[in-house]
Amino acid sequence: MPFPLYMLAVAVFVMGTSEFMLAGLLPAIATELDVSVGTAGLLTSAFAIGMVVGAPVMAAFARRWPPRLALLVCLLVFAGSHVIGAMTPVFSLLLITRVLSAFANAGFLAVALSTATTLVPANQTGRALSILLSGTTIATVVGVPAGALLGTALGWRTTFWAIAILCIPAAVGVLRGVTNSVGRSATSEASPRLRVELRQLAAPRLILAMALGALINGGTFAAFTFLAPVVTETAGLAEAWVSVALVMFGIGSFLGVTVAGRLSDQRPGLVLAVGGPLLLIGWIVLAVAASHPVALIALVLVQGFLSFSVGSTLITRVLHAASGAPTMGGSYATAALNIGAAAGPVLAAFGLATGPGLLAPVWVASVLTAIALAIMLLTGRELTKTAARAI
Repeated sequence: MPFPLYMLAVAVFVMGTSEFMLAGLLPAIATELDVSVGTAGLLTSAFAIGMVVGAPVMAAFARRWPPRLALLVCLLVFAGSHVIGAMTPVFSLLLITRVLSAFANAGFLAVALSTATTLVPANQTGRALSILLSGTTIATVVGVPAGALLGTALGWRTTFWAIAILCIPAAVGVLRGVTNSVGRSATSEASPRLRVELRQLAAPRLILAMALGALINGGTFAAFTFLAPVVTETAGLAEAWVSVALVMFGIGSFLGVTVAGRLSDQRPGLVLAVGGPLLLIGWIVLAVAASHPVALIALVLVQGFLSFSVGSTLITRVLHAASGAPTMGGSYATAALNIGAAAGPVLAAFGLATGPGLLAPVWVASVLTAIALAIMLLTGRELTKTAARAI
């Protein structure tokens, strides 16, 4: 795999740490800023909404920029947003900084995804995507638990400062590893006009892949965002076990992306047919067995593996279906991921307010996954046809 992919993954690691780290910090943020845990969870949704809107906007704005310039500008804005977030005592301003940092993250990921597809043959897109997304999964293994521990020891604001500082080596990696000629074909004058690329959004296969990706990711974020109170209150474990649970989820997600990256180009139907039902069963079992600490930690590992196996395979399908939009395809994949990441925590927060207590987010994940499976059953042939044509 080309070296620039690994440099992009380093930056994705930093941004992924920021996106996921709130799962271990919500109780502390809620206490200091005097809001409920459910309200604090909206910080995750705000970030995701910023990603949904920011991905196509930033991709369209920077589609003619040299890739390295676009990536570095996004990193600079991302770092600045975290500096402001680390200093503000006002929840509403913190919410705004999350949206701004999400715009920067969305722009970066959209350009990175589009660039990645130009670096490898079409039949290796899944593997390239797995390397890129490994930055996110490694963030859940290392960055997020470290952020949770740092936040517990020195306060949640320290984690925001740490993210801003980590943007420096990430920027150096992009500066040295990504040249303006990398991915140039995606930004060349020969690329389709913007309206032609936007017209791809009407393609049924692209709509299907994006909808399924959003549903699966929505379930993942619904459960993951509110994992901390399940660990400490439902399972009765000490606060330090939140970091353990996050590490287990991260290990599972890393393994899931890695395995799916090997299979999603050649056997996507197999990954979805096996992984989808197992994912649904896992959420249901997790909801039932969450009060048992050993079962909870083991299931968190399994669900991390299944969520990212199925989710990354569906996002690969988005990139294949959007092959006619070389500069905007990455933004469509980013939007699909984050429509789910925005809706999942909102639905989970609603469930917390009206449903079966702290396990409501896990039941929300079950419902969203069940809907995705029903759609797969009804449109399985279309998904298979998409994969076959892409490969």
